[in-house]
Parts: sequence; structure tokens; C-alpha cells
Amino acid sequence: METPICDFARKYAESGSTRLHMPGHKGSGPLGCEARDLTEIEGADNLSAPAGIIAESERNASALFGCPTYYSVEGSSLCIRAMLYLAVLHAAHLGRKPVILAARNAHRTFLTAAVLLGFETVWLPPSGSYLRTELSPETLRDALDALTEPPAVLWLTSPDYLGNLADIRAAAEICHERDILLLTDAAHGAYLRFLPESLHPADLGADLCCTSGHKTLPVLTGGAYLHCAPNLPAHLAERVRTALSLFSSTSPSYLILQSLDACNAELETAFPAKIRTILPKLDAVRTALTAAGWALCGGEPMKLTLLPKSRGYTGTELAEILQKAGIYAEFADPDYLVLMPSPHNRAADLRHLTELLCALPRRPAVTETPPPLTVPARVCTPREAMFSEAERLPLTACMGRVCAELAVSCPPAVPVVMCGERVDAGVMRVLEYYGIRELTVLKAGTAGSQ
Repeated sequence: METPICDFARKYAESGSTRLHMPGHKGSGPLGCEARDLTEIEGADNLSAPAGIIAESERNASALFGCPTYYSVEGSSLCIRAMLYLAVLHAAHLGRKPVILAARNAHRTFLTAAVLLGFETVWLPPSGSYLRTELSPETLRDALDALTEPPAVLWLTSPDYLGNLADIRAAAEICHERDILLLTDAAHGAYLRFLPESLHPADLGADLCCTSGHKTLPVLTGGAYLHCAPNLPAHLAERVRTALSLFSSTSPSYLILQSLDACNAELETAFPAKIRTILPKLDAVRTALTAAGWALCGGEPMKLTLLPKSRGYTGTELAEILQKAGIYAEFADPDYLVLMPSPHNRAADLRHLTELLCALPRRPAVTETPPPLTVPARVCTPREAMFSEAERLPLTACMGRVCAELAVSCPPAVPVVMCGERVDAGVMRVLEYYGIRELTVLKAGTAGSQ
């Protein structure tokens, strides 16, 4: 497979041309990559309206993913905003209110898009952890039946941060029976297309989905994809580029574009074989850890999520132990430790991890469990909350107040309480449990603040 963006950047770097254009480093600098850092000069194409090398590279990616695929150099966050803009357009096309039924473990970008676009969200309740929403076909049907009018879109996060996979095929069938689009944040699942049997949402019936190449593929941070079903309604398919351009920078990173372009060549050749090689190695790690008494969760094949309390450790404590041994986890909180290996990890990396974890002494189980999660009362929309006067207060002073900004860390960038929701006793317990000590709330005297 050709790599037209990489080829153009390499030839330009080798040409010795005088650069009287952006960027200011003029092709040299301390990082060593400046020579191939470009802007939209003649021949370099334009990501907002590609007709040359970028268009060719996106066609290559589309062939690999089996559906129309667009590049993002601003991560899946850009794709999420674009997808939700298309959701609002679709609601207007159907003559419906812009209502989205969404799993509550949505990324914070979903909420910021709600602020920008003004759509309404009906939340599906979380399942034990704010990071997880289980959704059986029966639960989905019940949730849809409970609504007075159908939403335009169902929004799911799959894989979620813990490695759980939703039943995308079943959800798609239910949605399409009711003329509802299924949109999926699959940021952690770009590699799912290249498993021996694809689990990519676009292959399972999702109408739109995003994946972050940089999370699981050999792509620079910020490289992502927006995937469209081949049968996406025409009134949306023709607006995808507009949707992306609406929220994106006019100065895209050509280094990230080259990374996406170069990844196409690996996806066509070596990557599927590398996936097939690492999967049994990861299964062996799981078997060894289970035999040593570690509990694991999640069905995603290329993620290791430990529930370490049963063996006497918290996730945060275990992450610190690993870090002292030179192993850096993706995410840890009191209950989970999330590890994200890829085919580009060495066999020695997996051995080191396994040996270290299996050698740790078993301790009495940690019995503290997270407080139960409930959906707080909504006082106003996220948009109304974010555009109201607010104040930052210690958490102890926030009982009964209305959240004005997202209380979230990144990772995992999943809010515990949404802006516009009232902080009740249950929310207080959850925020305290996760170490959130301050909150931005509507300013006293603001409508709905009390």
C-alpha cells in the first residue's frame, strides 16, 4: 500500500527548498522531526477539503477498515463532536427533538458537545462503576419504551475504559427497527477490525463510530478515525467533512497525518499477524495471573484490567508498585488497574509484568467497596450550567448545590456528576471516594443554584 502523505513530506524535506511558509522552525530544530512538519503548501493537500494525497490516504484507510473513513489529528474528541453534530442534524431531518439516549459512562467530550450543540441527553444508568454501563437487549428495549418519543440516536461507549464490550450487533438491530441511529465511541477499539474475526463497531452495525489510532495502533498521539456505515443516510454522509471541519483546527499536524498514513501500510501487511501473535501471549498472562489469585474483568482481548482488592491491594497502590519497577499503567483508581499492551510491546515486557505481579505477596482482601451510583436530579441542561455564573468550593460545602463544570480527571475522562445535576448525598459519597475535594457549582443566587 502506498503512503502518499509520507512520500510527499519526505521528498519535500530532502529537496532543500527555502521555506517561506509556516511553521516557524523552517524544517530544523531540537526534536529532529521538524523537516517533515509541514503546512498546506502546494501539493500537500488540505485536510478540510482533501483532493490529493490526503484523499488518497483516506481511501487507503477506508479500504482497510471496510467503510468510509476520515482522519482526525485531534483525537477521537474531534470525531465525537462531529458525530454529535450529525446526530442533531439527523433529529431535525426526522422532525424529532434533538434527544440522545446515552450510556452514562460517556467521555467528557460528549458533555462539552452537549454544551456547544444544545441537545438533550437521557442517561442510561451506570452499572456498579461510573466507568461501566451494562446494556442487555431487554434493558435497551425497556429504556426506549419508557420514552414518550423516540430519540434520534443511541450513544454507546464500547470498548469502555475497563475493557468491556457492548453487544453492538444487538443494539444496532434494535435501533434500526425503530429508525434510531447507533453512534459508538470506540476510541479504544481501532485494532478490533484486525482481529481474526472483526469486532469493530462498523462491522457490527454501528452507523457512525470513532476510533483512536494512537490508543492501540502504531500512530502518534492525536491520530484518530471517524468511520461511517456504507449505508449511512445520504443527508448525513454528505455532511461528514463539514462536521469535522466545524470543530477542527485549520492548522492540522502533518506529522500526525504522516503517522496515520504510514500506519495504513502496516495494517495491510504486518499488523494482523502481530495481533494473532500477541493474543495467545496475553491469554497466557491472564492464565498466570488468575492462577496467582488475581481477579480480572473485561472482554476486550488486548486489555488487562485487574480488580486487585481481592488480593489485598488497591489499584492506585498497585500502580505505584509497578511504576517503581519501571512499568507504567494506563489507569488506576481504588478498584481497578488498567493495562494496555499492544503488539509493539516486547515479550520481555509481558514476562516482567507477569513475574512481578505473581511474586507480590497475597494480603487480606480490601473490603471497602465504591458507594452505589445513582443518577442525580437534573436541574438544568449542561449548556445552561456552563453558561451560568459559578464558584469553586470545597466539596464539603457543595451538598445540595448544582454542578457547573465537569468533575473529572483524564484518564479516564468520564464524569462522576454532570454539569446541571444537583449534588446529593449519594453524589457526595462517590466524589469523596474518588478523591475529589473541590467542585465548581452554580453561584449562590443563580436560578436553580439551590
